[in-house]
Amino acid sequence: MAFILACGSLGGCNTATPSVTGSIPGRKPALAVNDAERDCLGRAMYFESKRSDPEGLLAVGTVVMNRLESAAFPGGICEVVGQPRQFAAGVLTKPMNEPKSLETVADVADKVLAGERHPKVGQAMYFHTAGHRFPYNNMHYVAVAGGNAFYEKRKAGSTAALAYAAAPVAAPVAAPVRQAEQLRLGPARDICTLAALAQADGAG
Repeated sequence: MAFILACGSLGGCNTATPSVTGSIPGRKPALAVNDAERDCLGRAMYFESKRSDPEGLLAVGTVVMNRLESAAFPGGICEVVGQPRQFAAGVLTKPMNEPKSLETVADVADKVLAGERHPKVGQAMYFHTAGHRFPYNNMHYVAVAGGNAFYEKRKAGSTAALAYAAAPVAAPVAAPVRQAEQLRLGPARDICTLAALAQADGAG
C-alpha cells in the first residue's frame, strides 16, 4: 500500500535521480532537472509506450530529450511534454494507475536523464502508433519500439532531418500494416495516440 501511495507520480519511485540531463554534443548544454520535470518525462513515457517494454520507454524518452535539445520546441521537459496536440491527451494530469509499471518507467527515465538514448531513434523527434499509414512524403522511419514507429522529418530526397514542430493537423484513420511494411510507408503528422503493439513481421 505504501508503494502505491508513494508512486502516484515518479517522485517516490527509485532513488537514483540524476540532477542534470545528459547532453548531445553540439546541442543544448546539460540542464538541471527537478522532480516535477522527471515526472513529466516519465508521464510521456508511461502514456505513450507499452509500459512493460523498457526499449519502447527509452525510445519515447529519447524523443522528449531530442525535442528538449531542439530550438523548435519550447522551454523545459514539462513544456515539451505539455505542448498541445503532441502527446497523449491529459498526459500531464491523468492518474498513473499501474504502480508495478511505474518502477520500470522511473528506472528508464533516470537512464534517459543521465544521457542514455535509444540508438536507432537517433535524432528523431516524432512518432505515431505502429501499424498506421499516412499520405505524407517528408517522413523517414528509423525505428519501431514499444508499439510506436519513430521518424525524422526530411525534405523529399534529403538525408538531413528537419527540426520543426509538427503542425496540429488531425491524422487520418488507416488500416494496420506489418512492421516491415510500415517502415517503408508514408508518415504520421503528430503524436496524438497511445501506443498499440504492432504484430511481429512474421505474424499473421
